[in-house]
Amino acid sequence: MTKFRLSRWLGSAVLGVTALVATDVHADVKLPNIFSDGMVLQQGQENKVWGKDNPGQAITLSIGDKKITATADASGNWQAKLPAMQVGGEYTLTVAGSSTKTIGNILVGEVWICSGQSNMQWSVNQSNDPDLEKLAARYPNIRMINFPQVGTQDPIWSHDDRKWQVCSPETVGGFSAVGYFFARQIHETTGVPIGMINNAWGGSACEAWINRDALKSDGKFNKLLEGWAGRESQFEELTKKQGRTEAEEKTLKDMTGGMRGNSRPANIYNGVLKSHLGYGIRGAIWYQGESNAGRAYQYRELFPLMIQNWRNEWGQGDFPFYWVQLADFMGEVKEPAESDWAELREAQTMAMDKLPNSGQAVIIDIGEGKDIHPKNKVDVGRRLARWALAKQYNIPIEFQSPRYSTMEADGDGIVLSFNYLAGGWRPFDVNEPVGFAIAGEDKKFYNAQAKIVDGSKVRVSSPNVAKPVAVRYAWANNPVCNMYGAASGLPLTPFRTDDWPGVTAGRE
Repeated sequence: MTKFRLSRWLGSAVLGVTALVATDVHADVKLPNIFSDGMVLQQGQENKVWGKDNPGQAITLSIGDKKITATADASGNWQAKLPAMQVGGEYTLTVAGSSTKTIGNILVGEVWICSGQSNMQWSVNQSNDPDLEKLAARYPNIRMINFPQVGTQDPIWSHDDRKWQVCSPETVGGFSAVGYFFARQIHETTGVPIGMINNAWGGSACEAWINRDALKSDGKFNKLLEGWAGRESQFEELTKKQGRTEAEEKTLKDMTGGMRGNSRPANIYNGVLKSHLGYGIRGAIWYQGESNAGRAYQYRELFPLMIQNWRNEWGQGDFPFYWVQLADFMGEVKEPAESDWAELREAQTMAMDKLPNSGQAVIIDIGEGKDIHPKNKVDVGRRLARWALAKQYNIPIEFQSPRYSTMEADGDGIVLSFNYLAGGWRPFDVNEPVGFAIAGEDKKFYNAQAKIVDGSKVRVSSPNVAKPVAVRYAWANNPVCNMYGAASGLPLTPFRTDDWPGVTAGRE
């Protein structure tokens, strides 16, 4: 190396070291990507803002006429709470520490999480009439941020390449369709700006969305965790091993996808959710369950645990959590049979009885037998919006699907009573109720005849069952059923009156 080149190399090295030292001593103030231009802050409550800077650095946050201060701790982390603000905008948030960050075009309104698997991820571009929807999508006060799909056991602090987007014909195609149609209905009804945080991941399992400590401490999911522990141990050993065989290389490659995937416990919790967990929200909407249908009995405990875990860690109490019950899917069957999807729907319904401030949108009528991703997402968003409009925004509107209440023996039949049935029934297509099955003590179900009695009750019977003891409705992967509430226009919630062990009982 010549003297000139050596001198230049040494100079570059010194500059590089100096730059590193300067970065350590005078790091820029940093915020996770959820705090970016175009964001929406939740109205009417304090909103947490957090970031990183040098240890001990004083931080000043300014928005409107409000000013808040914080100090970075020994690890360089800081957080502050913006005072409650009323609906409005546009605002600018300035964060001043060792450097200054400015975030503009901020609105104050209503913020909702839209989460789950592929049917929540499904975009406007993939849904019905995307050309027409995009032409009309001029809603500058609807905003959405889409998070990437990253699976890891190490919490990710920020996804820097993801920012808030303002709804327009050019951007709406990439929005979650259910999230967008939910937001549009709320916005058009209330006139309030809406922000949607979309973190859905297609094919994801419920356990991937839960803090691993919560899964462990609950005690009901030891077999699930033990199964993963074996795979994780094998993966770690193969990763560290020197001189792997060709077969071991293939095994390691095959396992890598699972370790980074959307089914490993806590993978999405850490890789996606953690980066914005704690951001000020009104509530969450959720569409997931297909990936857990084979373990529907387990979902009875797993799903409520996930919701409670989110609520515990979000720090906003029992915020509203509304979900979509699984749609009809797969081939129709002529005779009653057991169904894991029916059992998963049952588990979803049960969650309403376990958790306050929760609700379910029933869509047993708008699925597609040939497609697990039905394109009608408008009605899904609207049915979710009914819950929020009624419960959070005090709009006098029907919001809950009719639901089975009690049964009474009536000779060779059973008379069923229901809740949430204003105005009686409106069977679809034909006058007679369709979709009921009935069984005696032998637990063998037969298609049943049904008729409406006293305006709101339904009597069910079959010549094949002399002494019936149980009734089921819409109990199939893709049931043929037709019962709607007359006032609400919402479909009857699938149900069974028995508690006989199902096909997924004991699966872990």
